[in-house]
Amino acid sequence: MSGLAVVILAAGQGTRMLSQQPKVLHALAGIPLLAHVVRAAMGLRPERLVVVVGFGAGAIQEAIGKVLPNAGITWVTQEERLGTAHAVGCALPALSGFHGDVLILNGDHPLIRTPILEAFVAAHRDEGWAVTLLSTTPATAAGYGRVVRRAGGRLERVVEEKDATPAERDLVEVSTGTYCLAADRLPGWIARVGNANAQGEYYLPDVVALAVADGVGAGAFHHPEAASLVGVNNRRHLAQLEGLLRDRLVGEWMDRGVTFVDPSSCWVAADVELGADTVIFPHVILGPGVVVGRDCEIGPFCQVVRSRLAERVRVLSFCHLEGAEIAADCVVGPYSRLRPGTELASKARIGNFCETKKARIGVGSKVNHLSYIGDAEVGAGVNIGAGTITCNYDGILKHKTVLGDGVFVGSDTHFVAPITVGDRAVVGAGTTVTEDIPADALAVARAPQRNIPNWTARRPKRSK
Repeated sequence: MSGLAVVILAAGQGTRMLSQQPKVLHALAGIPLLAHVVRAAMGLRPERLVVVVGFGAGAIQEAIGKVLPNAGITWVTQEERLGTAHAVGCALPALSGFHGDVLILNGDHPLIRTPILEAFVAAHRDEGWAVTLLSTTPATAAGYGRVVRRAGGRLERVVEEKDATPAERDLVEVSTGTYCLAADRLPGWIARVGNANAQGEYYLPDVVALAVADGVGAGAFHHPEAASLVGVNNRRHLAQLEGLLRDRLVGEWMDRGVTFVDPSSCWVAADVELGADTVIFPHVILGPGVVVGRDCEIGPFCQVVRSRLAERVRVLSFCHLEGAEIAADCVVGPYSRLRPGTELASKARIGNFCETKKARIGVGSKVNHLSYIGDAEVGAGVNIGAGTITCNYDGILKHKTVLGDGVFVGSDTHFVAPITVGDRAVVGAGTTVTEDIPADALAVARAPQRNIPNWTARRPKRSK
């Protein structure tokens, strides 16, 4: 949006969170609170984007850099936390030479959406006010600054709850802490804000009364969507917003052609991508970092994290996938765990009670029952019998197992890595493989069977 700069206030510790990390780094839908606000601001395409940090500044910059590496943020540090007006004052050098409108947001208001901000800025410009605040009417006004209007509805000022009279506390319209101001007037107003209040802080809402006193026009843009405009003060609030955002995200995906059998039982991270005609069964957790293609099915009680699923993948119930890459037409589960580095080629099958780690499974290969395949490269068309494991760790180093195309592995086989098995080789059931197997060979390594005649008659009887 041309002629617009955005300043996001994210310097507070958030003492009511009772946490060692900054409040804005607490996660909502899998990403930090601040990242949600930055995303909404980026949707406006502002000419400048400034974030004011204080407590935990380094950790905040690092975390947001990972989630939004191309945000183009100018970071400003508020060394002393003396109030919101003081925080904006710290940002003024980053706005030097800018002459448009400045939109001021709070870093702990994660449900704010770009369309709301677009409507807010448009109202500010259409009305010609020098300062505009974004107001709403929540279910309860407790804890919020009250919007005080003159007779006829004209905005007069904002009063913080601790400084409000009993009559002012009965007001139901509240300030969300979001403002749009003329950049050229902002430095002068910030310089005039005092701290004669219950907290002894420099409050940004005081610029409303200053604008009214200067006769340059101040207004309030009321938005009815209070749930999107509230902030996080404690962990109860965080959980409430988690539920609201979950419902929003799931609803948006259903509108795009994804089926959620029981939407209220599922959790979806903010960065998840889902293909149309995919079906998500109850009690599924998706994300962060999950991409699911079209026509997939994720069964009940599955968790998928940092994984990519191509088209027509079926993940059956009670599976856990992390860091996996799954090609089209694969089937996983039930009760399987795919750990980081797992790659399944098309039409591969990982069956029940199996675990894979750093394993590449070839086209059409099957690991069907009760097996562990780690640090392995499995060719195409391989059948791995039940109870097979790759013994990849010798206590010091990890070693690799390589199975060629068309290999058949009997049940209860142990591959003591490093091992290479040639194409079309067959491994007999119960074999412990300690040497490479050539192509087309049969490998059997087990003790000869010994049958003892008449054992039953000579077997010791159990005492009654």
